[in-house]
Amino acid sequence: MRSPSKRVVLAVAIVLVSTHAQAQAPVAVVEDISGSPGVELMDYVSEGKTIKLAPTDSIVLSYLKSCWRETIKGGVVTVGAGQSTVDGGTITREKVACDGGKMELAAAQSKQGAAMVFRGTGHTPPPKPQFTIYARSPVIELAGGGTLSLERVDRPGEKKLDLSITEDELAHGKFYDLAKAGTELQPGGVYRAKAGNQQVVFQVDAGAKADVGPLAGRLVRFQPTH
Repeated sequence: MRSPSKRVVLAVAIVLVSTHAQAQAPVAVVEDISGSPGVELMDYVSEGKTIKLAPTDSIVLSYLKSCWRETIKGGVVTVGAGQSTVDGGTITREKVACDGGKMELAAAQSKQGAAMVFRGTGHTPPPKPQFTIYARSPVIELAGGGTLSLERVDRPGEKKLDLSITEDELAHGKFYDLAKAGTELQPGGVYRAKAGNQQVVFQVDAGAKADVGPLAGRLVRFQPTH
């Protein structure tokens, strides 16, 4: 049996590890920048991150779970759990359509979901979407490139899209934008995206427009490989 002091030390260690993991988890992505703010386009940022903007600098942050899209000009930006605070600058917020919480959960389960499908046999009903995107052309996180497969699962018989993506085609080394490739998915359609040994299933909102739209509403992520 552990002594009380050892149990206390173990409990404190667990809390510290958990707190550190939460602090390091990305809460937003840099959608646009102007100037040299010390972060790059498509960078993920974590809660507590400080970004110093010159008076002429600006940044657009898309929060993944709260669905706030912020345009910030000048000042010192502190990234929060669901929105930023700004000292000495200006901030404009808009709530955008996104399904970030469910998207993050789907990314965390992407390997498990693929394993279940590979083990399945016989006729199975089409999988239910794990989250919704709100644009016809998603941005797929595919670090390093590779083969991406997109298959519509709610309407059998439609041609599957297989893409061989090089690292040069990725923004910031890991994001593939189907809009730049001229590829649109069908509004209301349910799609399975596969990359390597991972997969996620998502639905395109029935009212999705042909325009690009906010990043948080069209992001499709897989589980990080590191």
